[in-house]
Amino acid sequence: MAFLRELFGPSKDEIWRQLCDQVGGEFVAGRFWTGSKVQVQHKQWTVTLDTFTESHGEHGSRTYTRMRAPYVNKDGFRFTVYRRGFFSDLGKLFGMQDVEIGEPEFDDAFIIKGNDEEKLRKLFADPRVRQLFERQPKIHLSVRDDEGWFQARFPEGVDELYFREPGVIKDLDRLKALYDLFAEVLDRLCRIGSAYDDDPGVAL
Repeated sequence: MAFLRELFGPSKDEIWRQLCDQVGGEFVAGRFWTGSKVQVQHKQWTVTLDTFTESHGEHGSRTYTRMRAPYVNKDGFRFTVYRRGFFSDLGKLFGMQDVEIGEPEFDDAFIIKGNDEEKLRKLFADPRVRQLFERQPKIHLSVRDDEGWFQARFPEGVDELYFREPGVIKDLDRLKALYDLFAEVLDRLCRIGSAYDDDPGVAL
C-alpha cells in the first residue's frame, strides 16, 4: 500500500477526508453500489461532493467529479458560467448568448449565460465571487431544475447549484476553493433576492 501511495499519491478518500477537516464536513464512506461522498452544511444548505460514472455507449464510460447544492430558488433565476475556450468562442460566432458584466478581464476569461442579465451583473458585482471563479483552472457551474428522470426530482421552486468535471479531483486546495465558491454564490443569491436561506428539503 505504501508503494502504491508513493506511486500514485494519496487516494481520493484520503484527500476528501482532509477536506472535511478543513471545512467542517462529513465524510460518508462508499458502499458496494455507491461511492464515497463529502457533505458540508452551510447555513441551511447542504453541499455534496461526490463522483459518478456516465456511460457513453460504444465509447465506454467516464468518471466525473461533481458538487451540488439544492436551494429554494426565489425568482427562477438560472445561469451557466464556464471558462472561455476555442469551442466557446466558436459558439459565440453562431449566436450563443454571452452576457458581459462590465469587468473586462472577467468577461474575457468566462462565458456567462442566464435568463436575467441584471441579476447576472448583480451576482458578479461581488469581487469575492469573481475571485473564486478565477481560482478554478476549469469550471462549469450552472443552476439546474432537477437531476433528470432517473435521479432526484426536486420540489416545486427548488433548484440546485451544480458543478461537474471529467476525472477525479484530488487537489485539496482546489476542492476547498470550489466549496468556498459554492458557499459564496449561495450567500450572494440570497443577497440579490434570488434564493431563500431555507432548507430545500432535498437529500442527495
